[in-house]
Amino acid sequence: MVNQAKLIKIGNSQGIRLPKKLVSKYGLGGNILLEEMENGILLHAANEGKLSWEDTYNQMAQEDDEWGDWQELDADTDDYL
Repeated sequence: MVNQAKLIKIGNSQGIRLPKKLVSKYGLGGNILLEEMENGILLHAANEGKLSWEDTYNQMAQEDDEWGDWQELDADTDDYL
């Protein structure tokens, strides 16, 4: 399905108006994520406070935590508690 929207001036920026039907259908609200794709821009609902599995993986991959020692724990002891 292809929809057309017109760019409108909003202060020093530009924006688009989204049809109410699309806003409701995709649960769009206050914040919307804009993902730059090779052939355009993809809009996502910003699930405030919730990350997708992919976002969670990407965030964990960027952290400097070292997880190599978890295998050294003995599950038969309470050392890990």
